[in-house]
Amino acid sequence: MPMRTECKHYESRTYANGDAVRKCNLDLAPDAPWRCPDNCEKYERRLADVAWVHGSAIAPPTPPEVPGLDDGSAAAVLDAAEDIINAIGAQMIEEVNAERDKKRRWWRKKK
Repeated sequence: MPMRTECKHYESRTYANGDAVRKCNLDLAPDAPWRCPDNCEKYERRLADVAWVHGSAIAPPTPPEVPGLDDGSAAAVLDAAEDIINAIGAQMIEEVNAERDKKRRWWRKKK
């Protein structure tokens, strides 16, 4: 099933350089931006355009489907990439905090 743009959990954002992001805010569409799960339990139709702010940019068309969507190999690659990012996330936060603390301490007098 193609991405359900009418779902309240669907989000699309276009950046100044023309790149576009299409995703499920609940991270339930492993084949985004191409497909939603056929029977998504969290699908909820978006309410009418009440209080929505629409920008002037027009999102580029959805890219063509990549090989591997039907056999799950594309989702496996994305899952592996997400695991790599999650594995180094805590380490990166520690490094940033250490650098920030180092910058804060440079002016203190040593006792």
